[in-house]
Amino acid sequence: MCGIVGFVDYKKDISNYRNVLISMNNTLSKRGPDENGYVIKEHVAIAHKRLIVIDPEGGKQPMTCNYAENEYMIVYNGQIYNTKELKQTLEENGFEINSHSDTEILLKSYIFYGEDLINHLNGIFAFAIWNSKKGELFLARDHFGIKPLFYCIHDGTFIFASELKAIFEYPGIEKALDKQGISELFGIGPAHTPGTTVFKNIFEIKPAHFAIY
Repeated sequence: MCGIVGFVDYKKDISNYRNVLISMNNTLSKRGPDENGYVIKEHVAIAHKRLIVIDPEGGKQPMTCNYAENEYMIVYNGQIYNTKELKQTLEENGFEINSHSDTEILLKSYIFYGEDLINHLNGIFAFAIWNSKKGELFLARDHFGIKPLFYCIHDGTFIFASELKAIFEYPGIEKALDKQGISELFGIGPAHTPGTTVFKNIFEIKPAHFAIY
């Protein structure tokens, strides 16, 4: 189990929000006790807490790949079961694989397939990929929603994380209960309307869905 966090703001320079990113990431220490990493730039910040299972050196995150004059970055939580098949397809199409990590396979599969990547994945996952040339964040969650992925938009900033408590570390995010969400918790919990949470203006990526910001 690992944890991912990040935020994107196109209207202001967030490169000095390092402490915010680290505080968000530190709330996920139990998800990833072995290693942590982060990247922060003018308009994007992403971080990762890692539980090392495969390839300690080759699976470090955030992972960056430069391809066709573009830079891609990924933070990822999960396991891709058809890694072997995806790797074969990538190599047949000229991609060089440098590790034994499914993180590299996932990132390069996104470069190859684009948004259609989701239709080629067998596994449990929640991930975010930053496309530098497009200035675009791509997020996805596995088909049964095994891996969590929450988000909100606050004052022009898109914020995401594996757990709600990480989102509350971002300045200005309030813990305000949502009437429908709390009613569902007591009435039909743990079931709930897909995409919602018990907090106002904080949502989840639905199972079997992706999002682009």
